[in-house]
Amino acid sequence: MNNRNEIREFLASRRAKLTPEQAGLPDFGGVRRVPGLRRGEVALLAGMSVEYYTRVERGSLAGVSDSVLDAIARALQLNEAENEHLFNLARAAGPAARRRRQPAQAIHPSVQLILDGMAGIPAFVQNGRLDIVAANDLARALYSPAYEDPARPVNFARFAFLNRRSESLYADWNLAADTSVALLHAEAGRDPFDKGLSDLIGELSTRSEEFRRRWAQRNVRLHRTGAKTFQHPAVGRLDLHFNGLELTATPGLTMFTYTAEPGSPSADGLRLLASWAATAAETSERPPENAVPDERTAPDGTTAVDLHQGQVRQPGRGHQA
Repeated sequence: MNNRNEIREFLASRRAKLTPEQAGLPDFGGVRRVPGLRRGEVALLAGMSVEYYTRVERGSLAGVSDSVLDAIARALQLNEAENEHLFNLARAAGPAARRRRQPAQAIHPSVQLILDGMAGIPAFVQNGRLDIVAANDLARALYSPAYEDPARPVNFARFAFLNRRSESLYADWNLAADTSVALLHAEAGRDPFDKGLSDLIGELSTRSEEFRRRWAQRNVRLHRTGAKTFQHPAVGRLDLHFNGLELTATPGLTMFTYTAEPGSPSADGLRLLASWAATAAETSERPPENAVPDERTAPDGTTAVDLHQGQVRQPGRGHQA
């Protein structure tokens, strides 16, 4: 990844999104050659010279103080994720950035025991490139369409853009795709020298027009907690809440867990999915993509077949983050 190019494109894209009116500046009319604020307007808002801001926007972030970065972030009205990305880009521009150790690709065996001990909860560990580093049986069952591809590790970005099954699994595919790209952009800001990440972005850019279009938007986001809606091929709709927990012992890895509202159809669906995953584990077989679990009965009398055929009243569509 080219850090200077990323700095230039990111700052220019944030400047283009902000109008003089939004920034509290008078708009004297006239034709603007580019959308959004001019560099001089950003410099005015940030309290610095046009020459200095221009040098920064062209990619010269090395050695820029935190106070200057804060001023630029305020001027561009960056959100939390964008502000963090700007500071990551500045750190990556420094001489110490190239000495960063490679991201962890394995977990301690005790972490796998924790994953396996989360009965009834899909749980997995993910790295910054969106690879699934480790998972429990229920997480593998939840993402069974992704696991149908023999390539390992399973990667959420590859699944979203290179596997048509993702369009069926994600209730809101566009949001899932946007999220994947934004997370990869954020990771590129943290570690632009990760060859595996560069190779992944190159592969997706070559093979997917949808990815290229989204990558050019330079959006970033945080992914700590939120809601996801799946349309699982075996148990139907699942409205789940997710939480991410960074593994401090292995920097760069995050554990994610998915939970359903107690007593909801999605909670019943997770129990049915767990039965399916347990059966598959006993027979050492991965759950087939379009298989339906055995007709077990949930506490409310609903069977897996009922869920699969959409005969259960479902709550309103959740937000896919």
